[in-house]
Amino acid sequence: MKIGITGATGQLGRLVVAKLKAKVDPDKIVALVRTPQKAEALGVEVRKADYTQPETLNSALQGIDTLLLISSSEVGLRATQHKNVIEAAKISGIKHIVYTSLLHADTSTLSLADEHRATEAMLKEAGIPYTIMRNGWYTENYTGSIQGALAGGAFMGSAGEGKISSASREDFADAAVAVLTGEGHEGKVYELAGDEAYTLSDLAAEISRQTGKDIPYKNLPETEYASALAGFGLPEGLAQAIAGWDVSASEGALHNDSRQLSKLIRRPTTPLSDTVDETLKGVV
Repeated sequence: MKIGITGATGQLGRLVVAKLKAKVDPDKIVALVRTPQKAEALGVEVRKADYTQPETLNSALQGIDTLLLISSSEVGLRATQHKNVIEAAKISGIKHIVYTSLLHADTSTLSLADEHRATEAMLKEAGIPYTIMRNGWYTENYTGSIQGALAGGAFMGSAGEGKISSASREDFADAAVAVLTGEGHEGKVYELAGDEAYTLSDLAAEISRQTGKDIPYKNLPETEYASALAGFGLPEGLAQAIAGWDVSASEGALHNDSRQLSKLIRRPTTPLSDTVDETLKGVV
């Protein structure tokens, strides 16, 4: 059985490939990437597969039985790109598609949810057995701001006291591998989130504890936070989106206490303190 991984050179894709190699023969793994040269170090078969070029997808998916469709990073183009992959999967005879969706995609107020909802609908209509992994937030989405928080003396956001059930990329990669190599996952929709929820105030307190510095959480109105992010050099559209996601988080969009993720990976999810610690090791 051959397993194909789209976006295999991305942050999640690389982890999945590495973890898969420890569980199955590397000859059975195919890295599907836009730029094959970037995948040479993965140690598995590499095929060019561009979401925007259906002709590359039809040939790239030949002979693959199970496909991990890691959602595209191009927000706004995702639904069309995912449709291209699903159509090529039908032509190529893919037997099982595993898709990385969004936590509570069917009801989420996050602006990202619409394209995930559309993709889930396409999967259900495609006639191919599927598994939907509704991934919550990566803890790294927030810990990536630690260096800026240390420089500025505060951790900023617009999430208020909203509870965030994030998990590490490693956790989500382990879940993908569990589904790709396990049985009984067809037709399932998993809501995947960290075991322990926290607020951004909790995160700021943990940063303070580990660094010995006073780093308070500074909650800002959405427009002010977006302006601050733009001031740090982020494109205006992205800055507005990030601030909007925080507001959704304040309303519970990133909270889930089902513990389906830890059940899938058969261990507790990575504690917030561990990811903070790992991030601080890389902060100069």
